[in-house]
Amino acid sequence: MRFATRLNSFASQPDAFWPQGHGKPTPLEMAARAATARGLTDVDLNFPDHLGPDARATGNAIRDLGLTVNGLAMRYYSNPAFKIGAFTNPDPAVRREAIDLTKRGIDAAREAGCALMTLWLGQDGFDYAFQADYARLWADEIDGIREVALHDPDCLISIEYKPNEPRSHSLLPDCATTLLALREIDLPNLGVTLDFAHVLYADEQPAFAAALIGRYSRILGLHLNDGYAKRDDGLMVGAVHPVQTIELLRQVRRDGFHGPIYFDTFPDLTGLDPVAECEANIATVTAMLGIVDTLECDNGLSAAIDRQDAVASQTVVRRAMLGR
Repeated sequence: MRFATRLNSFASQPDAFWPQGHGKPTPLEMAARAATARGLTDVDLNFPDHLGPDARATGNAIRDLGLTVNGLAMRYYSNPAFKIGAFTNPDPAVRREAIDLTKRGIDAAREAGCALMTLWLGQDGFDYAFQADYARLWADEIDGIREVALHDPDCLISIEYKPNEPRSHSLLPDCATTLLALREIDLPNLGVTLDFAHVLYADEQPAFAAALIGRYSRILGLHLNDGYAKRDDGLMVGAVHPVQTIELLRQVRRDGFHGPIYFDTFPDLTGLDPVAECEANIATVTAMLGIVDTLECDNGLSAAIDRQDAVASQTVVRRAMLGR
């Protein structure tokens, strides 16, 4: 198994790793700390925040630490005007800036030695009734995604949906809307990043969302975390919804997902030890995958699912998780 992590998590508890007064750690310093987490194989980097002027050198430096760059994730913070839209900004010049920035990010991903760009278009949406022309927003979003996907057909472009934040309403808030957009664009290098906490507060069942993505597109990124389905809590994997997490892992394995499992968790929000937190996530997922193996060998589960017999299926799952 490959396991990836959010690099910014490793700024948590800086005094435990760097001398007191060290200051804000650099991306490579955070990567060096991440490399001490047992079992971690990959990191994802934000663009443009983490790359610096030489993406190839950054990629080589991370590989020298024993890690792989899984992919890049776009961040649209460099221009304050992006607050009311990146690909959907009402100003054509700002839209062009966002699209061109994304193309540079794709180029940087290739230079850093990876072929995955994740787009979380959180700024593309609306906050008020009568604020936007919805048809225009949709057309601009579709055109922007299509243009960046065509920029390098060999680079995978993955859309990470989220119901809201920072906008009150995201234009791509859920699984179905995202799949509708991808079907309209219809390019082979597009897919979906499924983030567990985003799925929960989109009021979706994670495994069902994964099954729909597997039917109509493909999962290019799997972000595991947990939360209370009200916001993007970024809690440790399995902390609140262990059964749903196991079901999701079973579903994506059945659908052929073999990419790294990425931990989009936030130890830095409450000052947890990020290395210990990362290792706990790896241990949890490893144990859960063992439970998936057990369930797949139990004909009683498939028979119960065929009958939609919830009592029987829950009994099988309980025994696999907790013993007889």
